[in-house]
Amino acid sequence: MSIQGFGRALAMVAVALMVVMTVVDVAEARRAGGGFGSRGTRTFSTPSTTRTAPTDAMPIDRTMTRQPSAQQPSAGRNTTTANPRPGLFGGFGGSLLGGLMLGGLVGMFLGHGLGGGVGFLGLILQVLLIAGVFLFLRRMFAQTNAPAYSGNTYARDQYSNRGSDFEIPRIGGGTRQAAQAPKAGDEIGIQQADLDQFEGLLKELQAAYAAEDFRTLRQITTPEAMSYLAEEIGDNATKGLRNEVRDLHLVQGDVAEAWREDADEYATVAMRYESIDVMRDRSSGRVVSGDPDNLTEAVEVWTFLRRNGGEWKVSAIQGVEAA
Repeated sequence: MSIQGFGRALAMVAVALMVVMTVVDVAEARRAGGGFGSRGTRTFSTPSTTRTAPTDAMPIDRTMTRQPSAQQPSAGRNTTTANPRPGLFGGFGGSLLGGLMLGGLVGMFLGHGLGGGVGFLGLILQVLLIAGVFLFLRRMFAQTNAPAYSGNTYARDQYSNRGSDFEIPRIGGGTRQAAQAPKAGDEIGIQQADLDQFEGLLKELQAAYAAEDFRTLRQITTPEAMSYLAEEIGDNATKGLRNEVRDLHLVQGDVAEAWREDADEYATVAMRYESIDVMRDRSSGRVVSGDPDNLTEAVEVWTFLRRNGGEWKVSAIQGVEAA
């Protein structure tokens, strides 16, 4: 096999490995429990962590929201960071390396390669030396020109460690504290009445999902969230399965962030709850997975949407990464 043919084969193998790795990563992410629905303009950003969910929520991988193009720089952001950095053999470095390689070829044919007459082996050694110098210089310039993120990182860490602004108290936990003034992260002022609605929607959606009550699901969710819930119920039915959820009660919850987009208001809330959650065979009622006798705990991040001052509806649900 010629050198050119070997190079093409190596490139094909590299591309194939990249494709396989991408497919495996997506499959593992979905098995780990992703998210669905929409968080408006924050759909593709990670919600702030809270005491209830101290680890990041899983990305929303099922959504009708269009992801913003990476080519368009965000407002107030340095536009130079949006330009792709030249590759290893691109730009000036590629021209320089190509010129030196060409010079090595000419030198080889004229008998003046590395060592005077080593020939093709001399050319290879020259290329390796030149590539090494080029990589060293590129790394040095990359470190010099790298943007500093310390300010943003500090701000995020400071916000994440601040804890939640409002906590949904335990069921039967005694007198509830009065709602406080909104703090950073809560831009609309979530009240205790809102928290009560979030808790009610949690229980109502789980019960309607288990009963396959599409009418109730349509009333308490956005059309997009409803479509994904109906899809999951349909997939279970196709497999001959039925989900059973009962004895649900909220253990703890707090607001991660709340904001306004025109006439829409969003609230992302982390909730830890316990329930009997099993999967049964639709025909025999046999338990396929889950524990029918003991409560299991789950932590999820739910986003609620309120339009034009109406009722809150479930807009998105995300799983939480394992600690």
